[in-house]
Amino acid sequence: ELQAFRDYGESWYRSRKGLESRFQPREPLARQPQVTAEARCKLVSWLIPVHRHFGLSFEALCLAVNILDRFLATTPVAADCFQLLGVTALLIACKQVEVHPPSVKELLALCCGAFTRQQLRNLECIVLHRLGFDLAAPTVSFFLEHFSQVRLEARGADAGEAADARSLAGGVAELSLADYAFTKYAPSLLAAGSLGLADRLLRHRSPLDLRVSGYPEGLLRDCMDQLQLLVSLNGQSLPLLLPPEVAQKCPWLRGGR
Repeated sequence: ELQAFRDYGESWYRSRKGLESRFQPREPLARQPQVTAEARCKLVSWLIPVHRHFGLSFEALCLAVNILDRFLATTPVAADCFQLLGVTALLIACKQVEVHPPSVKELLALCCGAFTRQQLRNLECIVLHRLGFDLAAPTVSFFLEHFSQVRLEARGADAGEAADARSLAGGVAELSLADYAFTKYAPSLLAAGSLGLADRLLRHRSPLDLRVSGYPEGLLRDCMDQLQLLVSLNGQSLPLLLPPEVAQKCPWLRGGR
């Protein structure tokens, strides 16, 4: 895996970064008379523990939120169908990136009998057709992994710091998925900002050189400042998204030790 990164990592990064604008909808809720930013926050905040319940990857969660937002940008959704859309987006994402995706029965069970198998299947077809079966979106998860590998390749890299920063940045990025304000940031910018903030909060001596992201310093600073505000407002929930050994290094979090 490391050799593959050395051979193709930079080319793959440029390729994925070049696709971001195509897969990032602008103002996903602009055409939604019934779905609000608050409703979206509640749905994504529900999907986060759901994806953890099934042991799914962060990539699957990121892709599900991307599918959700891209569909919202094109098609008005009734409020009483919104949870079904979230489950459908997660199912589609899992079929893309998971070896063993959860079954339709398992997903519907989490909705307390509110929807039928046929309703989910019908909506799955609608979503796929509306998105043109184009599902290979670049995600925050991909860019977090890329920047973390770049960091490990740098001279004098501290593997322990890199691992802790990756874990904390993953939790921060996970929180950002639920906040509509962060839909304006490209996934690669969110990934770089999350890692930069993680290094800042953990007071690392060998932080990631954020210039590898290609973003101007001012744009990175703005993203990091917004992410830090998000962290300060979610001091109780963020530790639940982190490995215990990393949460213990974050005493500034309520619930951290």
